[in-house]
Amino acid sequence: MSSSDRRFLSFGACAVAALILIALVNLYQARKAGPHVTPLSYSEFLDNVESGRIAGVTMAGHSIEGFFTDHRLFRTYAADDPELVKALRAKGIAITAEAPPADKSTWVTPLTNLLPMLLLAGVALLFLRRMPGMGGRATGLGKSKAKLLAEVPDRVTFRDVAGVDEAMESLQEIVDFLRDSSKFERLGGRIPRGVLLVGPPGTGKTLLARAVAGEANVPFYTISGSNFVEMFVGVGASRVRDLFEQAKKTAPCIVFVDEIDAVGRKRGAGLGGGNDEREQTLNQLLVEMDGFESNKGVILIAATNRPDILDPALLRPGRFDREIVLANPDVLGRRHILGVHLRNVPLSAEVDLQVVARATPGFSGADLMNLVNEAALLAARRNKTAVGTREFDDAKDTVTMGVERRTHVMSEDERRLTAYREGGRAIVALHVPSADPVHKVTIVTRGRDTGMVKQVPEDDRLFMTLEQMTSRLAIMMAGRCAEEMIFGREKVTSGTAGDIEEATKLARTMVTRWGLSEKLGTVAYGENEEEVFLGHSVTRTNNVPEETAQTIAVEVRKLIDAARTQAGRLLAAHRDQLETLAQGLLQFETLSGEDIRNLIDGRPPARDIESEAAPESAVSAVEPT
Repeated sequence: MSSSDRRFLSFGACAVAALILIALVNLYQARKAGPHVTPLSYSEFLDNVESGRIAGVTMAGHSIEGFFTDHRLFRTYAADDPELVKALRAKGIAITAEAPPADKSTWVTPLTNLLPMLLLAGVALLFLRRMPGMGGRATGLGKSKAKLLAEVPDRVTFRDVAGVDEAMESLQEIVDFLRDSSKFERLGGRIPRGVLLVGPPGTGKTLLARAVAGEANVPFYTISGSNFVEMFVGVGASRVRDLFEQAKKTAPCIVFVDEIDAVGRKRGAGLGGGNDEREQTLNQLLVEMDGFESNKGVILIAATNRPDILDPALLRPGRFDREIVLANPDVLGRRHILGVHLRNVPLSAEVDLQVVARATPGFSGADLMNLVNEAALLAARRNKTAVGTREFDDAKDTVTMGVERRTHVMSEDERRLTAYREGGRAIVALHVPSADPVHKVTIVTRGRDTGMVKQVPEDDRLFMTLEQMTSRLAIMMAGRCAEEMIFGREKVTSGTAGDIEEATKLARTMVTRWGLSEKLGTVAYGENEEEVFLGHSVTRTNNVPEETAQTIAVEVRKLIDAARTQAGRLLAAHRDQLETLAQGLLQFETLSGEDIRNLIDGRPPARDIESEAAPESAVSAVEPT
């Protein structure tokens, strides 16, 4: 709980206590006054004295309280009357005298009446100050929500970052300038005013910014792009101004804005024109980064995975002078990243991190961190003292294919269909001209898939050749071809729906974007997919003529049919291998690439006794029918 919340709760408790106290005071006064006190004028009081209906009185200054002979109570107020006591004694009325009380009526009553209203007004004002959009800068709404990171013992430094050496060199230069700017200034150099970190999710953009904060001995402000924008116009711009005002006071310093695309999208994309909150916030950010007033010593570091939607004015030199691209790490980078995450993880002597790095192409830094964590959890679940190769293999399957659902029971017919479908994909993958090696085939349900063929590339790949594309299409069509070949057209299932969808997307991309159709030529025919939101998506039109669209559909169908023909031909030529592999899947359910080669060569798969043990889960596995 924050200090402001604690102050709010304490104030509320005090207000409730004050209201209860006022209620108790009013109740006491009401009880003291009595429920049946009759007010009398002084002349009526004298008449009752003369008639003998008064039994006794209590005199306290000008106040006279008493009771009638029938025990009813009364109250009156008397002026200075020296004959009153004589008249009371003459009638034999009992007289009691008390010291006159201090006259508090002049301030107690107004205060008692005003205090509840003052307390309610204070509570209402406090709520208004805490509600967004109800108080402007006076209530803190327009103030920046940036956090100033202080030095902590376990701070992240460049030693904790791996796989992005070029990015670290660029940022190290900024850190050195902040520490000693004279080395650059004497040669006429100027430090970049802004650095944009660009890369897909999980590549370490935020981690790199935290490392800069740990390395630089300067104030480091961090804020998310979504914290600027509110539903009330002017609040975001006010927060931008306040952020840079704070930064100027502590310059030299670093300001880190995470997910800047939340506030830096291209202007003019909304239906309401340019006068909206997000665009005003962006305009103020542009002015603060490079306007009339200099922000010397304030360096802005921003991160995004959507640089294509940022406003061009934000990306120009003078604002973001340097753009650092963080891609998925290569095999050497993955090896270093694994070393960082395995510092506190005990490893078996059999584990070779270079092999693990080669077996995880396309993994980002976040994926590798998840892989190490899953392997450690598996080792702890198996009561091991160190993480071994088997834990890394099983963790990689969990990360890439999902968790095994061994409690999901399939009928015998479904198992046979799945075995031949997945076996057909594996056989075609083994015999097409160009395909990634088959890593594992399973008919055990993983995630949302009832079966899967996992292929792992041997090295990092930046692009695909036409031969690799057509081979991938043939593998996608192999499942349907195997079902038709073994069970007939009437027995095909919907299990190949995902393959058909992926094959259609790949074939359309080949035709419309990669220029791999002889009839259409090397021309891009895709729709304009920029700014798919608000006004631009409403006014977006398809730039492909109807005749060309029909030609695209024909060319896509031609690629799919060719891939299906190729898959059918390969399955027919190697039907004996398909039968062998399907029977192996029905017996063992999961086969590795080595197991598949052994089965095809007529040797039984080498099964590890440990891997044949019962699955370790809270729910016992259900044996197949």
